[in-house]
Amino acid sequence: MVRGGRDAGAKTVKRVLSLATLYPNAAQPRFGTFVARQLEALAARGDWDVTLINPIGLPPVAFGHYRQLAKSMHNGIENGVTVYRPRFTLIPKWGGTINPAMITRAVLPLARKLHAEQPFDLLDAQFFFPDGPATERIATALGLPFSIKARGADISYWGKLASPKKQMLAAAEKAAALLSVSGALAKDMAQIGLPSDKITIHYTGLDRALFLPRDTTDSRKSLRSALNLAIPDDAPLLTTVGALIPRKGQRLVIESLLQIERAHLLIVGTGPDAVLLKQLAGELGVEERVHFLGSLDHDMLPVVLNAADAMVLPSASEGLANAWVESLACGTPLVITKAGGAAELVRHPSAGQIVERNAPAIASGIKEVLGNAYSAQEVAANVSNFSWENNAAQLADYFTKVASRSN
Repeated sequence: MVRGGRDAGAKTVKRVLSLATLYPNAAQPRFGTFVARQLEALAARGDWDVTLINPIGLPPVAFGHYRQLAKSMHNGIENGVTVYRPRFTLIPKWGGTINPAMITRAVLPLARKLHAEQPFDLLDAQFFFPDGPATERIATALGLPFSIKARGADISYWGKLASPKKQMLAAAEKAAALLSVSGALAKDMAQIGLPSDKITIHYTGLDRALFLPRDTTDSRKSLRSALNLAIPDDAPLLTTVGALIPRKGQRLVIESLLQIERAHLLIVGTGPDAVLLKQLAGELGVEERVHFLGSLDHDMLPVVLNAADAMVLPSASEGLANAWVESLACGTPLVITKAGGAAELVRHPSAGQIVERNAPAIASGIKEVLGNAYSAQEVAANVSNFSWENNAAQLADYFTKVASRSN
């Protein structure tokens, strides 16, 4: 029997301790839901016992939104995953490079205690930074093999900064194996010096019961009713889903509306660019056609995607965006830039268009997609192999191989 393994009937259950700084909590229920869905699907299989440590960074004196975050630090079993939320000291804006050390200081005593009570088979970092270097230090202290997953910005942003990159390279050298959410991101990982021979591609999952084609007219009616939106029946309807930050490119989508007559845009997400984007819509005279929906309940997102004619997300960088997969699963084609694994999803015109990252090119791509006559089922077929069950099965096999290696 492997470390920590326990028998559940005839099945040997192995144990993984996962570390994720991005994970849903009471104050931020939409924060890192894709991480939660992945670990919940793994736990649901029954052959892996999943414990998640979600370290929450708070400044020495909690102020602003940190006060609400401090109130959300609850432990418990959440959808089959045992979750702990210890606090680590965060220096806002300036402390990024020391976060792995601060996380290690906060998490290691808890990890030692849990491992002593019932040993784990391996450790898992859900992001390359700051989770990866912290996991490396904790795994070394516990004498366990470990894995690190890359998702996008952890490589495209932190991988360009000297100190984080040095820590990431050191952690990767000791890791038993590495994961990447797309083939394109795996190439980016290799370009900054991470060992390509350790990398396994692990695509995201999908809630197939939630994200599927539905009647567009009914979806628009539901949208108008639930959110009190004034959208004409015959107007082209676009949506963009993601954090309101420069990297996601919502500004370019708003600018493209000048070239798409009567089109309305639904912007889903929150972030620091919200005020600037609203100002831009007003300056361009399209404010009546741009609707800011904020952070939506996950059950409402499929309604938005099914109501839309296209999902437009001109990101500067990505790994493989969950919003891309969810949109296609609803039968809604994409207009996206050549970022991350875009070409791994948009392999046929029915999936949409990959365009240059400027407003004229985005407008042209939108017009191309609006002129296509592919059915929702044809669009959805592009992601027929995506599900959380498939994701969990692949992860279970991968973790089994990692657990068999000595640290």
